[in-house]
Amino acid sequence: MHSQNNVTDMDAQYSPSRIRATWGGTGSVEDASRAFGFSRAKGYDLVHRGEFPCRVLRIGRNTGVVTASLHRVLDSGEPEYSNAHA
Repeated sequence: MHSQNNVTDMDAQYSPSRIRATWGGTGSVEDASRAFGFSRAKGYDLVHRGEFPCRVLRIGRNTGVVTASLHRVLDSGEPEYSNAHA
């Protein structure tokens, strides 16, 4: 039962309403990946291939997920690919 509560807490942490309330203009690939329900490794693989479901920004060695794009994808279910390979 304790582990089930942790899963519920994790789901709530990455819910669209929580993201809207707590994220700035960009979020981490790891957090956005969790919001979509896949692993950090899978998220970075998708970013590398230009297939992450929402827009990403690469600034130097850092990669951020555009929060507004994440909201639109979570709401609509339609991806917005960046088509930018690492």
